[in-house]
Amino acid sequence: MREALLYLLPCVYAFLACIGFSMLFNIHGAGMLICAGGGALGWLCYLLTGPLVGNDIIQSFFAALVISAWSEVMARLRKCPVTSYLLVALFPLVPGGGIYYTMEHALNGDTELFLDTLMHTLGLAGALAVGVLLVASVVRLFTTYQSRRRG
Repeated sequence: MREALLYLLPCVYAFLACIGFSMLFNIHGAGMLICAGGGALGWLCYLLTGPLVGNDIIQSFFAALVISAWSEVMARLRKCPVTSYLLVALFPLVPGGGIYYTMEHALNGDTELFLDTLMHTLGLAGALAVGVLLVASVVRLFTTYQSRRRG
């Protein structure tokens, strides 16, 4: 029971945070729940891959894959843009703390810590971008193939 809460509570928090960002982006109704569900699902993937890979950059990559696939499917089902689902669901994974500490080390003149946190933060952001790009490319290849096959 206690172990289930260790996975469930952070996902609930991610869900609630995504609800807030949905309001900020003026997403209403079922779209708000879908965006928040994507954020919670991505965070669950992040948590579940932790013991398997032991690297937060790889965890972020897998979570981005899941969020991107979720967003693509939900956008197709609801006939809405993928971007809104994707942006809101990715917010819990954005390395905001890393960006803050990178700038703090830069302002304090701690060059070694600055470079270390900069590279780690760029790695996290890059993992998110590559995960989204990979799924979007596969979906585009598939839809192009389907349209050529029909036409």
